[in-house]
Amino acid sequence: MAAGGWVCFLTGLLSLASAVDHQHQGEADTYHVSAGHLFLLRCYPADVHSQIRWSRGDSGNESLPTGVEVRDGLLWFRPVQMTHNGSYICEKRDKTRSSKIIFRVLVSRGDCPDPNENITVTKGVQQGLECKQAEIFRLKLARKIRWMKDCHLMEMDKGSTYLKEQGSLRLPPVTERESGKYTCLIDITIDGRNYTTARSIQLTAKSGPPEVFPELHVVSPQKDVVIVQVGKRAELQCLAYAGFSEDPEILMFWTINGTETGDHMELTHSWKFIHDKGQVYGQSILSIPVVRREFLNIPINCHILSPAEEKFGEARLQEADYSTFYMNVALWLIAPITCLLLTAFFFICQVDLILAYRKLNTHFSKPQVPDGKHYDAYVSVSQSAMLSLDGVACFALQILPQELEQKYGYYLYIRGRDDFPGEAVHDVITAAVHQCQRLIIILSSCGKSKETVQFREDQNQLLYEQKVGLHDALMQNDPKVILVEVDGPVDYSQLPESLHYIKRKQGALEWKNSFAETNKLTQLYLKRNFWKNLRCQMPAVPARRLQSIT
Repeated sequence: MAAGGWVCFLTGLLSLASAVDHQHQGEADTYHVSAGHLFLLRCYPADVHSQIRWSRGDSGNESLPTGVEVRDGLLWFRPVQMTHNGSYICEKRDKTRSSKIIFRVLVSRGDCPDPNENITVTKGVQQGLECKQAEIFRLKLARKIRWMKDCHLMEMDKGSTYLKEQGSLRLPPVTERESGKYTCLIDITIDGRNYTTARSIQLTAKSGPPEVFPELHVVSPQKDVVIVQVGKRAELQCLAYAGFSEDPEILMFWTINGTETGDHMELTHSWKFIHDKGQVYGQSILSIPVVRREFLNIPINCHILSPAEEKFGEARLQEADYSTFYMNVALWLIAPITCLLLTAFFFICQVDLILAYRKLNTHFSKPQVPDGKHYDAYVSVSQSAMLSLDGVACFALQILPQELEQKYGYYLYIRGRDDFPGEAVHDVITAAVHQCQRLIIILSSCGKSKETVQFREDQNQLLYEQKVGLHDALMQNDPKVILVEVDGPVDYSQLPESLHYIKRKQGALEWKNSFAETNKLTQLYLKRNFWKNLRCQMPAVPARRLQSIT
């Protein structure tokens, strides 16, 4: 009993498998074609994992006739012949099952085959006819589309137009005149040979109330400007209101500057219905693999079409302008660098700029009211150094006057040169210091003991000069003090605290009689810097003095 049960169970499974294996055979699809035309037949549905086998005859035992071949799972008639009339079977197999589909190909003579589709349209309704030759469009080859009515080539007027990419024909509001057989012909070249494909539709006009279509509305684009990069990929999206249901008679497509996107083979577009809160919208995407310059700044329109009306939205491509961005980046980079360079330039050339400004200001400014000062600078140097005729004396009595007085027109008062014997020293120093705008104190670097001796020998003179000049300079900043160190650094620990304070506050100029021991370029550079810095701390020379020198 148990063994008999298992046998029955296995027999049932085999019967079920056999039924599943053949349940997809279905009824035959019929195609009307014309002899001499190209015709492609696809086995639906098929995927990359399926094995496709084509045969002829209702039983599927006959081989394919001459002129019929299989390419990539498609059955190619190149071209259709009268002997190709009959049935063809597509057998599809995969890992789990197999199925068969029967196609009937009915061949007729003439350019216009019998209709594959019958459409009835209410009079007064605007109708569109689709070419429906998807296999030809998928070849992505150059093609020319023509429409014929009752086997006569149509001349497109204002009411009848067709879309070049899909080959769809748009008719004016239908009347009895529009009834007839419409044939879509596509001229195409394959492997260097010219072919024509054809498909016919029978249109019948009927009386009755016109169909009501929703009012279409393009949500976007609405004169949008899309920023793109030439040579890069770009996509344009279109969204249009299509009513409350998916109407198969509604169509969306794109035009570029008034021409169909089919004129540009690299462009592709797709569209679908989407639902949002009970409303239906058409969404279309135009893909531009490489943006060319001829696509810039021209109208690119998205159209939505129904038998009742057509609406469109406009977009324009504009090349991305990075000049402003680059300029801003450059300014952000250049501004701090420029500030640093200007700061460095001013720091390095500060003395030259001040002297140049003084020179210009002297020539163009109005004459100033005299301030009662007869000398530009009081030169203070110890008398022992003056009498010793060492480097300090040489600098104070020869080099300094020769440079400032003879070249630049300064008036200097030099102790030991401009005072007269027998004069009251204190009175002379007081009058001279008060009549000078600067106080130049020349210090020697002869060493600690010698400097101490010098100050002790000239204690009365130096202390009084400090009392008169340094006190006023520190308290009133008049006259201003200029420290000059001759032949090396000076030990300020042996000098009055006031000089030590001025040294810390404003520094001192350094003059070396050993300039002559360096090479000529270095000697020239060091001397120029010294005199420019000294002149910068000196007052400006009036123009009348400069004219007398030149």
